[in-house]
Amino acid sequence: MYSSPEKGISETCKKVRRLPSLGELAVADPHVSSLGSIFPRELEAVGGYSMEESGGGVAKAVGSKADKTPDFILHPKTMSDTVFTLNTGAKIPALGLGTWQSAPGEVKNAVSHALKVGYKHIDAAYVYGNEDEVGEGLAEGFKSAGIKREDVFVTTKLWCTYHSRPEENLDLSLKSLGLDYVDLYLMHWPVPMNPKGNDPKFPKHPDGSRDLDTTWSYTQTWKEMEKLLATGKTKAIGVANFSVPFLEELMKEAKVTPAANQIENHPYLPQQEIVDYCKEKGILITAYSPLGSTGSPLFQEKEIQEVAKKHDVSPGTVLLSYHVARGSSVIPKSVTPSRIEENMKLIKLDSSDVKALDNIAKTHPPNRFVYPAFGVNLGFPDKQ
Repeated sequence: MYSSPEKGISETCKKVRRLPSLGELAVADPHVSSLGSIFPRELEAVGGYSMEESGGGVAKAVGSKADKTPDFILHPKTMSDTVFTLNTGAKIPALGLGTWQSAPGEVKNAVSHALKVGYKHIDAAYVYGNEDEVGEGLAEGFKSAGIKREDVFVTTKLWCTYHSRPEENLDLSLKSLGLDYVDLYLMHWPVPMNPKGNDPKFPKHPDGSRDLDTTWSYTQTWKEMEKLLATGKTKAIGVANFSVPFLEELMKEAKVTPAANQIENHPYLPQQEIVDYCKEKGILITAYSPLGSTGSPLFQEKEIQEVAKKHDVSPGTVLLSYHVARGSSVIPKSVTPSRIEENMKLIKLDSSDVKALDNIAKTHPPNRFVYPAFGVNLGFPDKQ
């Protein structure tokens, strides 16, 4: 017996799909022969519904509200319930809280609130300079939400000035985060920088150009990161901001296939070549800046507006659901409690929805919002 409509329906709805005609549901599981036996109490609970068999394994919701399928049927799951499986076998929640560019004093509360409302994935990085606050938010969230460390997936990243010393950088992150291990450790960019330069994070030459470590390669970095798996300080390793040429070069020498590649990804920059390559190699894509940049016009795009109207959700929900539909995890950044909660919504986009969003890139030139001035060709087609 279900304890609540939302709880019970979340599993049951995996077996059904919505038909074009409003209020109609079709069985998608051959082992389920009648929706009438599945949904009556749930439909009655929202009021004004009853089930009417219409043959062929189809049942129709009828009654005073039957012009619109109940919200808990249209949107049976939240982002926090949805997971992907890494090539290590570990489960990674589809939704994570991004912490990049979060102002001092805001990150702790954002992380804590995210855990309280059901997030199970927090994304951090040494270079963000706020891992101490992320750690405070984790500690507070663990306590107030009554959840265990092993129930939360934590990602952090190796910075460029530590490429030859990844364990040292990981130790610094773990100390700040207040953790014994992270679930995923990423090489933030494939660009080693001078560890003895004039700045611990962004060393420069006198002429202002980036001070790179020409004695070291990112493939050497990966070999050092592979050794971290034996220490227990990270459960998995991966990369970020890797183009296909850089991935191909890495794979020539790698003993361990990256578990993930975190890249900027949104309809203005779908990076389909990278997505396809990673899918072929069993590397999960994690999309950062999934809503575009601050003040991005993505929300105003006609295609996104139309899909949002069709499903009666916000443009942000459409964009986040788009990435999940493509098989990617997603890490929207927010410090606003209401937006953190809004980002948990997930809808099932059909093929026409995905196609509509895919078409945005065909009418707009690639728009990459994040591209540090390393002075290195990183192999992205739009930056040649």
